[in-house]
Amino acid sequence: MTPAVRRATSKDAGQIAEIISEVLREGVPVALDGPMTPDEVVAWQERMGDRGAIFAVDDDSRVLAFAIIDPLDDPDHCIYGAWVRRDERRKGYATMLAESALAFARDIGYHQIRGQLPEGNEPALSYLSAIGGMVPFTNPGTLFELPSEQE
Repeated sequence: MTPAVRRATSKDAGQIAEIISEVLREGVPVALDGPMTPDEVVAWQERMGDRGAIFAVDDDSRVLAFAIIDPLDDPDHCIYGAWVRRDERRKGYATMLAESALAFARDIGYHQIRGQLPEGNEPALSYLSAIGGMVPFTNPGTLFELPSEQE
């Protein structure tokens, strides 16, 4: 099957936890606090409620990548982040995730989206800069902000 983006469910938690571990093992700074168990991924999803979401790209055999729209305390602000399995990079999955996540953010009514950018991760800077260019076209009037370091 052709990989497609969909809203992640609790059934995806184990594979999302796998991706987090894979990305962390690479040793490149990423905007994740550390490994997560499947139960912690489910708790993350539940904490987000209706104003946040985890999106997954899968090919019917496994989750290849995931992205988040994570609400902040200010109801107009959220965080966007995306992570892709190492062997699935450069295939357009992160862009597919951004399109779905930004559409979700628009529908929720977010006016400021912050990309998670850890210090020293040049590929993330390049990707998030490109995504920032998409925001005005998909979410008119929305600001995309790249913080200088992980919060």
